[in-house]
Amino acid sequence: SSGINAEWPLRPGGGVVLLGGGMLISNSLYTVDGGHRSILFSRLGGLKDTVYKEGLNFKVPWLHKPIIYNIRATPHRTTSLTGSKDLQTVNISLRVLSRPDPNNLTTICRRLGLDFNDRVLPSIVHETLKSVVAQFNASQLITQRQSVSDLVREELIERAKDFHIILEDVAITDLSFSPQYTQAIEAKQVAQQEAQRAAILVERAVQERRQKIVQAEGETKAALLLGEAIADNSGYLKLRRITAAKTIAETMARSQNKTYLTSDSLFLNIRDTLGDDDLYKESKGIAPVQVRVAPEVVPEA
Repeated sequence: SSGINAEWPLRPGGGVVLLGGGMLISNSLYTVDGGHRSILFSRLGGLKDTVYKEGLNFKVPWLHKPIIYNIRATPHRTTSLTGSKDLQTVNISLRVLSRPDPNNLTTICRRLGLDFNDRVLPSIVHETLKSVVAQFNASQLITQRQSVSDLVREELIERAKDFHIILEDVAITDLSFSPQYTQAIEAKQVAQQEAQRAAILVERAVQERRQKIVQAEGETKAALLLGEAIADNSGYLKLRRITAAKTIAETMARSQNKTYLTSDSLFLNIRDTLGDDDLYKESKGIAPVQVRVAPEVVPEA
C-alpha cells in the first residue's frame, strides 16, 4: 500500500481527470419536475419522439438539449366583443383551463413551440365565441346561459384537438351588453313592474266593490228579516232592548268612573205606539179594549 501511495503524486493531471469526469456526469443528467414532461433536441437528428417523465433522465452533453413542458392545467382568460342574432353588441369573457397532450409534445414543439397557448387559444376562442353567440338573441344569452356555455365548450374542445391541446374546463365568467341595451332592459322591467302594480290595484278595487255589494245585500236582507221578525213576534223587539241594555251595562261596569244607570240610559223606556198588552192581544188576534169617556153634561140654568 505504501508503494501505491508513492505512485499517486507521480501522475500528473489526475485531479483534472476526476474533475472532468464529474462535470461530464453532471452535464449528462437532468431532472424533470412533477407535472412536467421533456423531449430532447439533437443537434444531429432534430427533435426526438420519445417523451421523458418526471425524475432523473440522461442526455449526451452538447449533443442533446432537453425541452421541458408543463402539462398541468393552466387558466387563460379571454374577452371577446361580438354580436348577437338580433345585432346587439355583446362583451363576453371566457375562462379556459388548458394543457398540452403529453403524447404529442414533439408535434406541439415543432409546430407551435413553448408558447402554444398564446399562439392558439386567443384565435380559436374568438372564432368560437363569435360563431356561437351569433345563434342566440340577446335575451336568450341571459335566459339560456348554460346552453350557450355548453355549446361553446363542445366547439372549443373540438377546435383545440387539432392543435393537440386538451381543455379541462370552459366557463363563461362575464356577459354584458352595451349601455343602451342595458338601459332599455331596465326600462322594460320598470314598465312591467308598474303594469303588475296597476293590475293588482284594479283587482283590489274590484274585490272591494264586490265586498260592498255583498255587504249591502246582506244589510238589506237583514233589515227585511228584522222587519218580518218584529211583525210576526213583538217579543223580538223586547229581546233587542234587553240585549242593548246588557251591552251598555257591561261596558259601563268596566269603566273606572261611577255611573248611575237608569231606564233612560239603558233604553228600556222606549215604547211602541201600542202598549205591551195591546201588542200581545194583537199578536193573538184579540181586539184591544177601547175605553170611551162619556161627555160631561152641564145642567141648564
